[in-house]
Amino acid sequence: MKTWILAAVVAVASLFAGSAQAQQTLATVKSRGTLNCGVSQGFAGFSAPDSRGEYRGLDVDYCRALAAAVLGDPAKVRFIPLTAQARFTALQTGEIDVLYRNSTQTFLRDNSIGLHQGPVNFYDGQGFMVRRDLNVQKVQQLDGATICVAQGTTHELTLGDVFRARNIKFQPVVFERVDTMYEAFWAGRCDAMTQDASALAGALSAARNAAAYVILEETISKEPLGPFTRNGDQPWSNTVAWLHMALVEAEELGVTAANAEAQARSGNPTTQRLLGTSGDFGTRLGLDNAWALRAIRAVGNYGEVFERNVGQQSALKLRRGMNGLWTQGGLMYAIPFR
Repeated sequence: MKTWILAAVVAVASLFAGSAQAQQTLATVKSRGTLNCGVSQGFAGFSAPDSRGEYRGLDVDYCRALAAAVLGDPAKVRFIPLTAQARFTALQTGEIDVLYRNSTQTFLRDNSIGLHQGPVNFYDGQGFMVRRDLNVQKVQQLDGATICVAQGTTHELTLGDVFRARNIKFQPVVFERVDTMYEAFWAGRCDAMTQDASALAGALSAARNAAAYVILEETISKEPLGPFTRNGDQPWSNTVAWLHMALVEAEELGVTAANAEAQARSGNPTTQRLLGTSGDFGTRLGLDNAWALRAIRAVGNYGEVFERNVGQQSALKLRRGMNGLWTQGGLMYAIPFR
């Protein structure tokens, strides 16, 4: 057999093998009894260990909600902290089952790396933090600045694109790890640091001298953040997608962690379908009908997850804005449970 034909056969066989492996994620997670969840190495409000070493944050809550839905226990999660460069490879190779890691959804990521983008669970934008004594209020005033940025992120690309388009001269200082980027910025190595605005708010909340810095109000991009799963694994991707829809729908219906059990017995047909009292919405996902009830009971509805981790109940104090419900002028809109 000619070499190129053999190579083609091997490539096709590998593709089908990978697809077969991907299709078994739900069964694999159930059999293993633990969800392997990819998270960041330390973004306050999204994924960071607390003083006891337990992971906390919005992304962490989604991991726990998924474990509750699939395995019946929000504690059955193994958190795997990943750098920006390693995150997609970890998912492609099966090291993790799902990626919840402040990852922006883009055209190329949807069409070139063999991964599936789930629904957006946080709408963000790329922002800048600067030293207050620079008296910078607008991005245009960063002309000639040195700017800390993380390698392998959309921020690195967008920074160059936008600044060249605006004829703003700058000197990028690129870091492989976010924690070393923070250290360099606090040490004064850069005039500014760029990242998702929410991540900057988290970094500032943990800074030793927070009053010395300010986050500019202006953002330079759209950063829709959400989970990633593997292509060719529709049942698992559906489960991840509908988990988000369930948390948003719960907020719309007024279902909370505290009242979910009681609401399951309510007379509202939509609430009954969501919480498994009526209909057959769990078995269609390969789960039982109480999957959403368990998830909501574990972490609360989307509003509870947001407020506790990044909203007014958190150190970040972020406003809901675009992440509010559609009924309140936001973009969070659940596909109907019917």
